[in-house]
This record gives sequence, structure tokens and C-alpha cells, in this order.
Amino acid sequence: MGKLVVSLDGVVIKEVQITKDKTTLGRRPYNDIVIDNLAVSGEHAVLQMVGSDVFIEDLNSTNGTYINGKAIKKQLLANNDIVEVGKYKIKFLIEDNADYEKTMILKPGATPPSGFGLPSSFGGLAPAASAATPASIKVLNGAAAGREVSLTKVVTTVGKPGVQVASITKRPSGYVFAHVEGASRPTVNGLPLTGESVALKSGDVIELAGTQMQFLQG
Repeated sequence: MGKLVVSLDGVVIKEVQITKDKTTLGRRPYNDIVIDNLAVSGEHAVLQMVGSDVFIEDLNSTNGTYINGKAIKKQLLANNDIVEVGKYKIKFLIEDNADYEKTMILKPGATPPSGFGLPSSFGGLAPAASAATPASIKVLNGAAAGREVSLTKVVTTVGKPGVQVASITKRPSGYVFAHVEGASRPTVNGLPLTGESVALKSGDVIELAGTQMQFLQG
């Protein structure tokens, strides 16, 4: 799991383990992470844990929330990201040093780039060692129909940020599919995801953001 290291002017003030689904950050004393500074809003930001993913969302704070110097509204945190709130720097660390995959944005109708065979909106697909029980997702419709993407990372997020995003997490017991963001929930075999997550079986058909994918394992 992840943890946050809060520092000011290079001096570490506190370390906070992320153990809850939602961890609030702000100046008010009822926040999980209290930063008593006038540059920090009363309710400044919230961290949401979805599976092994941790997202941070700015709560319309006065001075904004920055990651690695860039203002954000909501973003998936990566290992060693620096969150800036006022003059405070908060370093996000993944304690098991797992290799996390960037979001693969599925965009129906996109033209596959030459030599890759996947839509240009598939991003950050880096080669990695095969899992003991290798799994992949096969795109069933759109310009990328028939293409397969190996699930080599601990967490792979798929979808369109701001529209519909889901995650596939590799666990010792198998792969788990979870809803991350979006008003409508993704479906598995035609049924909307109702709980926090669902275990995937080989052959399951996932649909989100207009794209159908089949989960294949073994």
C-alpha cells in the first residue's frame, strides 16, 4: 500500500499510511491529514483508494493542488509523485515498489499507429516479465478489434478519464475488476458492476466507454 511523506522546506513533518478508501487533507482538525497553514483550504483535497490505485482530487481549494508542479483536478498517483499543497510537499510512495501501469485510454474508432497495432489512445504499454498465470484483454470492437494487451502490471486502468475509468488488479488469488470513476458503471457479461469489485474469469466480457473487451487467462 501507499504512504504519504509530508515535508516543509525539506524537513519531514509526518508520514501517513493510506489505509482507508477515502483520506481527507486540509486545514480543519477533522481531516485525516491536518495541515495547519492559511495557504491550505479547510477541506483541500481527498485521496481515494480503488484496489491498489490511489487517486487524489482537489476539492475546489483556494490555492489549488499540484502534482510535480502541475495543477490538477483529479489524478492517479504514481510512485514518487510530489503533491504540493501551499508550501508543503507530500511525497507519495508505494511501499512494495510494485510497477503500476498508466491508464490505457480506450477510444473507439481511433486509428492504430503503424507498427503497434493498437489505438493511439492506448498509452504506457511497457514490456514486462510475464506473470505466473498470464492474462490479457482482447478488444472486441472499434478500430483495434482483435488486438490483445497483456496485463503485465499489478494494476492496469482502462477507459476515458473524466468519462468512465475502471481498473484490473492482479492479486495472488487472481484478477479483480473495479469501477474507478464515471456516472455509469462498466458491465461484466452485460451486467453492471454493483459492488466495489468483481473477480474476473477467463472469457468474461467487459464493456466501458463504448469499448468491449474480453478477459483471457491461461
